Amino acid sequence: MHILRFARDDTPLSAIDSDLLTFDNSTPILRPSSTGARVTTSSPDLLQGTLDLLILRVLALGPLHGWGLSQRIREISEDTLRVNQGSLYPALHRLEGQRLLDAEWIMSDTFRRVKRYKLTTAGRRHLARETEGWLQYARAVHLILNAT
Repeated sequence: MHILRFARDDTPLSAIDSDLLTFDNSTPILRPSSTGARVTTSSPDLLQGTLDLLILRVLALGPLHGWGLSQRIREISEDTLRVNQGSLYPALHRLEGQRLLDAEWIMSDTFRRVKRYKLTTAGRRHLARETEGWLQYARAVHLILNAT
């Protein structure tokens, strides 16, 4: 079941099909990487909050560095969601500044210094609250989209 669907500008709602999405830092738009389909929102906070929620949820599975986090989101979403580095790192820094994440410099498998992020206790509490809110929101949107 797809709760959120994204369509080409000229596609009628009855023909909406989900596409590959990319978080793009330049505008408050989720964009597919290849088809030109998009959905816009007047609230960049909604997209920022969604990206933050995804980051927190993936880090609840275990600590990761930025690139690993980006790849894990792509993998878990079955290659549907892609997070650009220009969106990911500002979000990580913002979450770290809010004390929802801790970070430490480590040596990667390729012998490069990378910053590894993990959830704090406050981050786990925030994730639980935001997950509940998101599920309520998604359910309401789903009900409206499937109204007859």
